[in-house]
Amino acid sequence: MTTLLHIQCSPRKQRSASLEVARSFIARYQANNPDTEIITLDLWNLALPEFDDLAMEAKYAGLNGTPLTPAQQDAWNTLKELASHLHRADVLVMSVPLWNFSIPYKLKHFIDLVSQKDILFSVDPERGLEGMLHNKLAVVMYARGLDFSAQSSTPAERFDFQKPYVEAWLKFIGVTDVHSVIVEKTILGEDVDRRAREDATLQARRLADSLSLTLPAPRLHIDSLQTEKLE
Repeated sequence: MTTLLHIQCSPRKQRSASLEVARSFIARYQANNPDTEIITLDLWNLALPEFDDLAMEAKYAGLNGTPLTPAQQDAWNTLKELASHLHRADVLVMSVPLWNFSIPYKLKHFIDLVSQKDILFSVDPERGLEGMLHNKLAVVMYARGLDFSAQSSTPAERFDFQKPYVEAWLKFIGVTDVHSVIVEKTILGEDVDRRAREDATLQARRLADSLSLTLPAPRLHIDSLQTEKLE
């Protein structure tokens, strides 16, 4: 069985363009692969913990090889439990709107929590930093209100800190097979918005068909993380 994790990054549940396109992709993907298990991680309905003093102390204790106190271990286990969703998934689907030319703060919060040594990356004395999420597929749906074409007043080359950031993070944690669908111009009128969503939905369905043809055989899930259940 294949496990697909959908990370929802928009609070606009019914009107979100990124969610609409992501759901179209997931529906087609599951139709092509009926044994797929769908797990949703809604960052807006998830009580993300603060990266507070205890978590920071646990981080640096781990970096220095110092044993963690029981309180630090509890804080660290919470981060490991969050990251375990990523470890268990074969396919990562992210629906990411653009906020102020970048990503929503909830997604940044999540990334800051889980991107830790020996959770999502390791440190090799010779090779340096190495991501720990291997043999995974990522599909990211990006939504943008404006026109980010080269001839626009907001060309992606200068104003897009959304897609480059997400893809750099995915590569950093070991996910190199990354695909994307972009829906933009969503605030430039109802007709423009509708056409943009329709075009992106068609792209998403075609991508799901294409990926289903090249889907690797499901792998056994062996959790390397010792986790505790989040309250």
